Amino acid sequence: MALINPSILSADFARLAEEAKAVEGADWLHVDVMDNHFVPNLTLGVPVVESLSKATDTPLDLHLMIEDPDRWAPRYVEAGAGSVTFHVEAAAAPVRLAREIRAQGARASMALKPATPIEPYEDLLPELDMLLIMTVEPGFGGQAFLDIMLPKIRRTRELISRHGLELWLQVDGGVSADTIERCAEAGADVFVAGSAVYGADDPAKAVRDLREKAAAATAASWGCAH
Repeated sequence: MALINPSILSADFARLAEEAKAVEGADWLHVDVMDNHFVPNLTLGVPVVESLSKATDTPLDLHLMIEDPDRWAPRYVEAGAGSVTFHVEAAAAPVRLAREIRAQGARASMALKPATPIEPYEDLLPELDMLLIMTVEPGFGGQAFLDIMLPKIRRTRELISRHGLELWLQVDGGVSADTIERCAEAGADVFVAGSAVYGADDPAKAVRDLREKAAAATAASWGCAH
């Protein structure tokens, strides 16, 4: 499996509905919510997510880079998100929050900043539908991919396999045609791509090309064991 989730952080915010339609062949549409507190940037909130969910048939993959996700995450499920990712560094009660997101009918996902290790959260993995390994510091699009995250992706995939979990492993940050194969070989199966998609002349083709690269790398490396 290789899922491509274009990030609208790299899209034209004045044309979000059109930009969403431009990538309708994508698996999910990745939506970054930033509050200018947890990260030094401000993007969009619940009303925009509600409007976006009505403007596209592509399911919304919400990434909450905000303080107090325990309070706000359920609101984004109500707004139409099919998956909600909260940062473990910001969550007061991650297990309770994951269970609440799931109870409302969405996929529950937890994100880790680059410096946050996976090992302390091994026991939480069964509570999740997806884990997000940030491959840049969260807060801004267009950053260069951090190769030093590849061992962390591998360790996370090993933990998932050890527990026999059907847990998606997402990477976000600097994912492009030049880096997606390395991510897939390390064990990721869900890929957030911003400028690599929306900076292309044909965003829909960019999605297809990235999916093919990731799928080929997956099949060649760890696909048989997954």
